[in-house]
Amino acid sequence: MSIDERPIELAPGSPIGRPTSRRDARDKVTGAARYVAEFRPEGMLHAVLVTSTVPAGTISAIDTTRAEAMPGVRLVLTHHNSATLAPPPLYPFGAAFQSLLPLQDDKIRFSGQAVGLVVADTIEQATDAAARVRVDYHTAAFVPGASAPGATSYGAEDCGQIAEAVPNYARGDAEAALAAAPVTLDLTYTTPRQYHCAMELHSTTARWEDDGTLTVWEPTQWTAGTQTVFAAWFKLTLEQVHVISPYVGGGFGSKCGSHPHAALAAMAARELGAPVQLVLTRPQHFTCVSPRPATSNRVRLGAERDGKLTALTYDSVNEVSTDNLYVEPSGGLATLYYDVPHVRVDYRFVPVNAVSPASMRAPGEAVGSFALESAMDELAAALGLDPIELRLRNYTEHDPATGKPWSGKNLRRAYEAGARAFGWHDRDPRPGSMRRGSEQIGWGMAGGSFPTYVHPCAATVRVQADGGVEVVSGGSDLGTGTYTLLAQTVADVFGVDTDTVRVRLGDSSYPYAACSGGSMLAGSLSPVVHQAATIARDELLTLAAALTGTNAGDLEVSGGRVRQTAQPGTGLSLAEVLDRSGRTVVEGAYDTFTGVSAEDQAKFHGTLGLIRMPTAGPYSVYSWSAVFAEVAVDEDLGTIRLKRLVGAYDCGRVLNPTTARSQLMGAMVMATGAALLEAGVVDPAMGRLANPNLAEYMLPVNADIPDIEVLFVGEPDPHANPLGSRGIGEMGMTATIAAIANAVCHATGKRVRDLPILMEKML
Repeated sequence: MSIDERPIELAPGSPIGRPTSRRDARDKVTGAARYVAEFRPEGMLHAVLVTSTVPAGTISAIDTTRAEAMPGVRLVLTHHNSATLAPPPLYPFGAAFQSLLPLQDDKIRFSGQAVGLVVADTIEQATDAAARVRVDYHTAAFVPGASAPGATSYGAEDCGQIAEAVPNYARGDAEAALAAAPVTLDLTYTTPRQYHCAMELHSTTARWEDDGTLTVWEPTQWTAGTQTVFAAWFKLTLEQVHVISPYVGGGFGSKCGSHPHAALAAMAARELGAPVQLVLTRPQHFTCVSPRPATSNRVRLGAERDGKLTALTYDSVNEVSTDNLYVEPSGGLATLYYDVPHVRVDYRFVPVNAVSPASMRAPGEAVGSFALESAMDELAAALGLDPIELRLRNYTEHDPATGKPWSGKNLRRAYEAGARAFGWHDRDPRPGSMRRGSEQIGWGMAGGSFPTYVHPCAATVRVQADGGVEVVSGGSDLGTGTYTLLAQTVADVFGVDTDTVRVRLGDSSYPYAACSGGSMLAGSLSPVVHQAATIARDELLTLAAALTGTNAGDLEVSGGRVRQTAQPGTGLSLAEVLDRSGRTVVEGAYDTFTGVSAEDQAKFHGTLGLIRMPTAGPYSVYSWSAVFAEVAVDEDLGTIRLKRLVGAYDCGRVLNPTTARSQLMGAMVMATGAALLEAGVVDPAMGRLANPNLAEYMLPVNADIPDIEVLFVGEPDPHANPLGSRGIGEMGMTATIAAIANAVCHATGKRVRDLPILMEKML
């Protein structure tokens, strides 16, 4: 993969970097924006899943006669009459989160697994009929969770050909350094299953065309990935699958990959010769869609008495399904965040009878920053050091894992700016010493980091006959502001108002775009769009020069006109340039696939096979943060109230402060839920989730969230991409959980190492 590394120079007053409101906001709040479940192809039928009620075993009998006799029922699919599906490429080498092929056998792997599909004329008829499908089971022994009797674990040594997917790491001799260290800590931090809970339900609407091609409407963070998975399931070429996803109502990672239920909608549509829509219920999201797995993270620290770290080991255990390996890469921070000569990170996995886990916002770093930064807080307390001072004594001036320089790192500035805004220097370090009436007040802080990934992208920018400018990309906007950012990027080149640029997104027939996940889309796509716009603009200048008998170098495009640079009041409108040149469109296309063969482009389409890792070049490219939290704990009831959050972030150039701040605040809210509220609770006797709904899976609401202050302390990073930006979307999730946990300990003197931190754990 080759990426144009030349920095893009922005003129003073450029719309890039200017606070700009989301251009899709009005459409969303007024209902004008159409989400994919609102697309209703003519003749569309409705599908409802039938799911297992046992966690393990086989189906002994399934009776569909009552369901098939219900009014409006067109089809009942089970493993007895389903079509054959082919295996899809699995994440991270593909975009399928689960290897499970639905309705292909009688085996039950987890409670909530799809065992049937009912299709009817209306959603009410399908729901009613699905309740009348009777399934009998031969039950088998099951493992409900990693701590259950009978649970076993395995490590990289048992992973065969995919052992390379396990990121174990070592430098120096950590065990010997721990044995020699004058100060040691041995601590374990655990986290439960966590669920994405995006407002938009997962859905699939499928229609087969007369020529055998498949059209799929599905909310996806990655149109190319979804296209690849459907093509694999049904043994189609990529050209035979068309994915449409103009708006995504939140995903947080759950919509980066495709899930097995989606295949059933397409299977039923082909069987019936009519479009079929399947919308998961909210409880089905908890059992059919891959969550963040439960984890256990043992952190051992060795240090000198002045706080200088000499050794660090990080042993992570995460749940996986009985079918698939998924690594929650929580030890990544341990390898690079601090200047430690002796480090070892090891991963193990516990198969349980639950849906396969997968990526959720800040996969790895959300869990890892909680464990590592909580441990650092405990070390600071043991040594009598200020938590910031301890971190500064172990500050890394280069990447200790690779030896490479950082592409940019303003973490010191983040510590300073965050502490100043928060008033950290007024903190009494003694636990339980700060009070407000009957409330114990705690102040905590933590640091975080997230890698910056880059993936090849393509984009097209067109100037139409009416003078309008549009940008076309297969990228997704899941609420992150992609529509707005790309409009700003084109507006920078053409000197027009951002609101006048048309943006078309979310369609697999558009130019290839990276996944809108891993904080990679903005940095990967916006420079490509800028280059495409520049190509289109330069062609306009050439056309205008020919029309006016001038030199193209003496012309500029601004305010919707081509004019002489020295004579701003003159010139031709863009529409006039096209009309007088006999053109209906001027188009600029650009991509970063240079050096990638056509064979490899096809091979890695809809996979992460071409991703550029943060350490691939001469620099290590990461974003950085420091987060500060204040909590109040009622000393009688143990209730915890979050009072303040301040986050200072170094994410390179901030392309749009409005949407960037929104992303960071949203992630900090999500982290608050992880710290204080959220947990998937498994009934050990039944092997099923006890709280698969938004009434009992506790999420933060407005009353739980105080004022949040977001500070930007970064500067353009020319080594990250030509526009100098770095990843933002996951950064608010890192550091925040630990900052809250550290604040609770400071308030009460009680350290809770098992998330979430509930009131009963305070008593």
